[in-house]
Amino acid sequence: MFDKEYDVIVVGAGHAGCEAAAAAANMGSKVLLVTMNLQTIGQMSCNPAMGGIAKGQIVREIDALGGYSGVISDKSAIQFKMLNKSKGPAMWSPRTQNDRMRFAEEWRLALENTPNVDFYQEMVSGLIIENGKACGVKTSLGITIKSKSVVLTNGTFLNGLIHIGDKQLGGGRAGEKASTGITEQLVQLGFESGRMKTGTPPRVDGRSLDYSKMIVQPGDEIPEKFSYSNTKILSQQRDCHMSHTSELVHDLLREGFDRSPMFNGRIKSLGPRYCPSIEDKINRFADKNSHQLFVEPEGWDTVEVYVNGFSTSLPEDVQFKALRSVVGFENVKFFRPGYAIEYDYFPPTQLKHTLETKLVNNLYFAGQINGTTGYEEAASQGLMAGINAHSKLNEKDEFILKRDEAYIGVLIDDLITKGTEEPYRMFTSRAEYRTLLRQDNADLRLTPKGFEIGLASEIRLIRMKEKLDKSDMFVKFFKDTSVLPEQINPILESVNSSLVKQSDKMFKSFSRPNVTMNHMLQIDTVAKFVEENNLDREVLEQTEVQVKYSGYIAKEKNNADKLQRLENVKIPANFDYSKLKSLSYEAREKFTKIQPVTISQASRISGVSPSDISVLLVFLGR
Repeated sequence: MFDKEYDVIVVGAGHAGCEAAAAAANMGSKVLLVTMNLQTIGQMSCNPAMGGIAKGQIVREIDALGGYSGVISDKSAIQFKMLNKSKGPAMWSPRTQNDRMRFAEEWRLALENTPNVDFYQEMVSGLIIENGKACGVKTSLGITIKSKSVVLTNGTFLNGLIHIGDKQLGGGRAGEKASTGITEQLVQLGFESGRMKTGTPPRVDGRSLDYSKMIVQPGDEIPEKFSYSNTKILSQQRDCHMSHTSELVHDLLREGFDRSPMFNGRIKSLGPRYCPSIEDKINRFADKNSHQLFVEPEGWDTVEVYVNGFSTSLPEDVQFKALRSVVGFENVKFFRPGYAIEYDYFPPTQLKHTLETKLVNNLYFAGQINGTTGYEEAASQGLMAGINAHSKLNEKDEFILKRDEAYIGVLIDDLITKGTEEPYRMFTSRAEYRTLLRQDNADLRLTPKGFEIGLASEIRLIRMKEKLDKSDMFVKFFKDTSVLPEQINPILESVNSSLVKQSDKMFKSFSRPNVTMNHMLQIDTVAKFVEENNLDREVLEQTEVQVKYSGYIAKEKNNADKLQRLENVKIPANFDYSKLKSLSYEAREKFTKIQPVTISQASRISGVSPSDISVLLVFLGR
């Protein structure tokens, strides 16, 4: 069946696997995507949404590099929201509600229209390793498929175990069997493995809900989109709704705690800290008598509804009884109960920054196998693994994004350098350069890099340069053009800002707090400039950020440049830290295990002190 050798075999067709396959194939590699079920390619296993705080920035970055997640999200969106608009632009985060079925369909169609991708449906039970190098896979039917590299994106399927109350079912997702064999082989090869937990809420019949008792959660009045390409903006949207739990609901849930696998010891692994189950919430936050529940439609036409905030592994009868006591859910009908799932992962300190494993050459890990949670985190890792698998095979430079270049760079550096013992989720607070890593400038930061490696198209590069040129031109206009007091004072008065007595450059007035682009567009000369130069919303947004936050951006860029000097101080490969007796024991142990590539990376390892870094710098002649 397989008489040829593939360049890259991708195992698993979730968000990481899809991006890995698309990236490697679009760069020129011959790719085989192997999955246990071709009907679930690009499946949204949990909530029907993409993006959110920091996650939306990641989707924009994937798109800017030439990945597919932003395009797929736009094509299947049913609602768009820009979160955190009341805060500064570094915090603005795009999010879409998506049609679950259309999202998966669009991923399948996109991959089928990618010429270098082949498909095969079967379980991969093992890897072919020859002379310390990944050379293919073995399937449960005993078929051997040869390749030059392998990307593992197994999600929650490695020895997956589903928990619903005191019931346990082997599976990687509801209704799908677990994957076996790979963990055991990797452990024999010397890899360290662990267990993690995640969960999902019940799905219910929307026809049985009373939305009139809930709070409507509409999308933005003027919706945007994820992709910098020519995908369409939503012309209509579906509302979400919000309800709340109560003391009665909490009491009903507590009745099942003795049968909860979380509390009776059946689940021993750690779940996501920032997306806890409902039983965990009412146990940890006992002082709160209510928690928000977001009622999210699963698509344009389906009646299935996702109850966001009610993730649980309690017995199904307890789930049902408690949910029926929520306002608007009095007559609820279940499509399926919530459940928790435990699965194998491999601590990511065993990887290089390219996501290639340190133990086995040409073997890459991406997604939840690395201890992350979330579609967006998985997709970005898949993209980077696919890029680097292709690059290595073609003797090109490894592709690594730095912490001041992308949230993707922060994510991977955190995983490789610090590891994780609980499912890792990206937040804006994890990025020390978040003013530089905004959602509005992902194309400016990354599209040139994507084009350079052969992934982002020339059309994307041209669009990016046009946006940059127009925003630079508009910023210059504000710096060069004066405004009269009678033109600007009515605006300043409306925002309670001190009035001016003489004409001054527009840039100075625009830089004031509470003065927005919409205010400046009330000035005839500004409105005329916008019209004559055909400046779109993206250019207006980019210009406003550059004017109002130029000082902060310059300061952060300066800080990043200073730290970049440490990034340039390389540590020799396989360095013997045992001979540096002045290092602390903890530093020696962690340096030996993680093998940092630069002084900068070494300084970010938890438990390493400034004095340990000084010892290294002295030894390296710095």
